[in-house]
Amino acid sequence: MSQDAPMEGFPPARESLVNLENWQEPPFNRWSFQHLREVIPTQRIARGVVARPLDHADHLLEPDHVAVTRLESVPSTLGAVLADTWTDAVLVMHHGQVVLERYFGGMREDTPHLLMSISKSIVGCVTGVLAEHGRLDIDAPIARYVPEIAGSGYDGATVRHLLDMRTGVAFSEAYQNPDAEVRVIERHMGWRPDGGSEHVGMYAYLASLGTEGPHGGPFVYRSADTDMIGWVCERASGIRMADLISSMIWGPMGAEYDAEITCDSVGTAVHDGGISATARDVARFGQLLLDDGWVGEQAVIPEWWLLEARHLDADIRGAFAASQSEPVLPGGWYSSQFWFVPGPSGDIQLGLGIHGQMVFVDRGTRTVAVKLSSWPTEQDHAYLLDTIRAFTAAGRYLAELRPVETADELRPTGPVGIVAGRERGRG
Repeated sequence: MSQDAPMEGFPPARESLVNLENWQEPPFNRWSFQHLREVIPTQRIARGVVARPLDHADHLLEPDHVAVTRLESVPSTLGAVLADTWTDAVLVMHHGQVVLERYFGGMREDTPHLLMSISKSIVGCVTGVLAEHGRLDIDAPIARYVPEIAGSGYDGATVRHLLDMRTGVAFSEAYQNPDAEVRVIERHMGWRPDGGSEHVGMYAYLASLGTEGPHGGPFVYRSADTDMIGWVCERASGIRMADLISSMIWGPMGAEYDAEITCDSVGTAVHDGGISATARDVARFGQLLLDDGWVGEQAVIPEWWLLEARHLDADIRGAFAASQSEPVLPGGWYSSQFWFVPGPSGDIQLGLGIHGQMVFVDRGTRTVAVKLSSWPTEQDHAYLLDTIRAFTAAGRYLAELRPVETADELRPTGPVGIVAGRERGRG
């Protein structure tokens, strides 16, 4: 049995088996990202009673017709970028209508795919809903909700520090270093053979992390910060994360399918990257962001929460400019578990995950795009930037075919390029 066919056969050959040791490695990851519940325990994120319909446009987008200038000024097309970057699913919406939906590598419209750190953006929105309901104070110290972190690297940090990844916790995201904290925490969360951490769980590891610097400093991408946000949300609400997402995001937004989230040996959800969902439902989430948190006349995510994340000030921009992410995404920022980058039609909002997961929201062209992938490596800056460029080009192409029809459809607020939502009735 060839390694090109993971988990084929009855039973599969030994060399094609997918397990905790190899599921994140090629060629196994294309299979495992679509079947994670067969490798790691998961908790159900239930959809609601009624799914929000996805309308399809009369004229669909042909990827080979969208010209893209890749990194190093190489001319290409959207179709070529998708073909070259290990795409498992792509879905593009314009003005709320699906204009492109395709699947590859055995994936289908009802297949849940691992979102990796797009999960962070979903958990960030749960935090916003809890804040809206008065159940969580984002300016409060973490220890108000999780006293177990007293004396650890998280002591003295606030929930806002977590949301913007500006804690001073010692946590390295160096994926190629097996001893980096990002790899050690995987053993505690059940993503790798435990190495003696069985029955200890992820939260115990978070409370053991040390200090690297003061809180409130430069932006440093730390997945542990999102896991701590999840712990805070569960403590503040008394509800586990899978059910928080279901009741606050997945059901109200009209998801078509259940999602799922991996959990460790003591039942703790992996908040920083454990959610699997269909491309269609990730597109619904993206559309929810584009519509300022509203589904029809129902507010799902607080509009003020999304506006604050999009608002660029000198402090948040300076924190990003001083980070290692600035050379990759120049002019960008990170706030409330979302990435933002300048675009030709205004600022672009992103949820990103390693191995090529992306939800892309371009308010200037009213475009939402989703790409679920199985890159052979965790990070590839060329793949990332080419995908952003390709979706940006698609949005501009679509906007030329269907421009904004009325001057008041979008109303600008704050810095140039940041756009607030349409006025809606509050009831």
